[in-house]
Amino acid sequence: MAAVVELVHELAEYEREPQSCTLTEEQLATALFGPAPALFGHVAEVPAGADGAGPPEVVGFALWFVNFSTWHGVHGLYLEDLFVRPAHRGGGLGRALLATLAAVCAERGYARFEWSVLDWNEPSIGFYRSLGAVAMDEWTTFRLHGDALSALAATAGGASSAASRQAGPDPSTTHASAH
Repeated sequence: MAAVVELVHELAEYEREPQSCTLTEEQLATALFGPAPALFGHVAEVPAGADGAGPPEVVGFALWFVNFSTWHGVHGLYLEDLFVRPAHRGGGLGRALLATLAAVCAERGYARFEWSVLDWNEPSIGFYRSLGAVAMDEWTTFRLHGDALSALAATAGGASSAASRQAGPDPSTTHASAH
């Protein structure tokens, strides 16, 4: 947990948002291994020590979750974050993480594998394109957070809540295994 949390903070620094990253080991452990995990992950390791005899060192990670395509009627995989330390880039670790996630999609019959990349991150964009990934330029991502999220949530309830009742099982009682 400690290594992945450290890498997430390094990613935030790389993305020029270190002040926005507040992830803790406890939060990550709960998300991955708590009573209702909805986050899954993989790590990239390299041998540690000058002679390679030490315990493996975690130098990269991929954290993802399952989404759903209403048009295809099947699940997909959404890559929340992928990061490999700069000193370990170019050796195939990022590609190996993405290939592993593509294999998860294939094994589970998922229709798609998606992620977002900052528009200024040309090295990553070039890497993703080299794998055959296609930019979804016609889509604009929206986000509610902080006060705006709280304000909208405060308007839920009353007579209008019948229109927004949850379908399917309560996610707080759904169990999945973490990878």
